[in-house]
Amino acid sequence: MSATRSIKFTETEVRRQAADLAVRDLRDPRYPGLYLRFWSDRSRGTWHLVRGKQWVPVARWPDLGAAAVIAELPALRQRLLRDPATAPVASGMATVGQLLDWYGDRMARDRSLSSKRQAACRSAIGQHLRPCLGDLPVKYVTAELIDKHLIWPGQAKLSLSYLRQMFGILLTAFRQALKLGMIESNPLAGVRFSDFTKAQITSKAARLRNVHLPELMQQLTRAFDATPRDAMLALMMLAHGTRIGETRMARWSDITLAAAEWFIPAAHTKTRTEHRLPLTDQVQALLIRYRAIQQAHGYEGVYLFPNRRGDCLSETQASMVFTRLGQGQWTSHDLRKVSRTTWTDLGIDGHIGEMLLNHTLGKIASTYIHTQAMEQRKLALEKWHAWLDRIGFGAIHGLTNALSEIPQNSAQANGCAASGDLSELVISEDLM
Repeated sequence: MSATRSIKFTETEVRRQAADLAVRDLRDPRYPGLYLRFWSDRSRGTWHLVRGKQWVPVARWPDLGAAAVIAELPALRQRLLRDPATAPVASGMATVGQLLDWYGDRMARDRSLSSKRQAACRSAIGQHLRPCLGDLPVKYVTAELIDKHLIWPGQAKLSLSYLRQMFGILLTAFRQALKLGMIESNPLAGVRFSDFTKAQITSKAARLRNVHLPELMQQLTRAFDATPRDAMLALMMLAHGTRIGETRMARWSDITLAAAEWFIPAAHTKTRTEHRLPLTDQVQALLIRYRAIQQAHGYEGVYLFPNRRGDCLSETQASMVFTRLGQGQWTSHDLRKVSRTTWTDLGIDGHIGEMLLNHTLGKIASTYIHTQAMEQRKLALEKWHAWLDRIGFGAIHGLTNALSEIPQNSAQANGCAASGDLSELVISEDLM
C-alpha cells in the first residue's frame, strides 16, 4: 500500500478515503506540502508538512480535522521556518467546534450538574453553537464573527433569553479552555451579550392568574377521580410551588406524616440543596387519600408518581401530564408562578416565599434565616391552603375540619424575635 491520492480536503472526504485500503496518503493541490498519512488501523492518521524528502509530523487526525489543520497551516509553516529542527505540532483545539466538543464532553461528565442541565447544554451545542460556529478558527474569533454567525441569525428565530444562555455556554467554554491551557488566549474576554443587542429580555407572561384557580380546582377535582396520578402531580406543585423535576421523583419515603414534612433530596433539586417543606393538615389528608387509591389499584411501590415500569415518571412523561391537563393553555411552570404570585397577594413574606420555592439565597441570608424559617414556612403554607380550601381544595383532600384562614403571623410568632435586616438579595432561578 503506497498510493497517494489527490482530493479536496474536507472531513467527509477524508473519512470516505479512510475506508479505501488502497490509499495510504492524501494530499490537496490547494495546499502544497500538506499530507495526511493513515495509520494501519485506518481510524487515525498523522498530518505532515513535507519539505523535500523530510516528512514533518504536525498533528494527528482526527484530533485535528481537515478544516482545523488548514486554518493552522500558515502558523505551522512560519514555525517550521523559524526552527526547522522542531516539529511544530499543532494544538488539537484549533476550531470552535473542537473547543465545544471538549467542553460538551466535560459537562456530560460533571456529576455536579443535573441531567436536565447536561441535556440542555448538549442540545445548545449540537443544535445551534456547533452548526453556526464549528468551523471558525479559535484564534480568529471576534465579537463581529459571533454576531454575524450566531447572534443576529439566532435572534430572528430564537428567544433572546435562550440565545443569551447559549452565549453563556460559549463564554464559559472559552474561559475554561484558557484556564486549563487548552488555548493560548480568550478572544471573547470582556465581551457581553449586551454588546450585541440592547433589546430587553422580558419574562414570559403568566398564563395562570389567581382568578383562574377556582376553575382549575374544579378541573383537578374531576381529574382526581379519573386520573388521580395526573391530578396529584399538579396539586402537589400548586400546593407547594415545587418544580416539575423535583416533584415527579418524590418517594413515599420522603414523606413523613409524623413529622409533617416532605423532604426533597439535593440530587433532585435544581439548586443542588436539599429542600424541606412542612405538610399542612390538608396535604396530609390528601396524601393519605392518594395512597389509599394507589393501594386499591395494587400499587405498593416507592414512588408517588410511578410509570408503568414502576419507575418514577420520566421528564417527558411528566410533561405529557401537563399537556393533557393544560391543553396548551398553561404549563407546569405556570402552577409555580401562580403560587408565588398569590402568596404575595396574601401578604406572605417575600423571603419566606423564596425559601418555599427553593431559590438560592445569598450566603448571609441563608445562614441567618435557616434556624427560624420552618415555622414561618408552615404558617405561610397553612394560609395558602386555607385560601385554596375556599375555592374547592377541600373537596379533593377530604379533610372534614378544613382549617379556616390563618392570619399572616407577626415577627413575634411563637415567642421568636423578628428576623432582623434581611437585605441579602435572592438569586432567582431565572438568572441561574
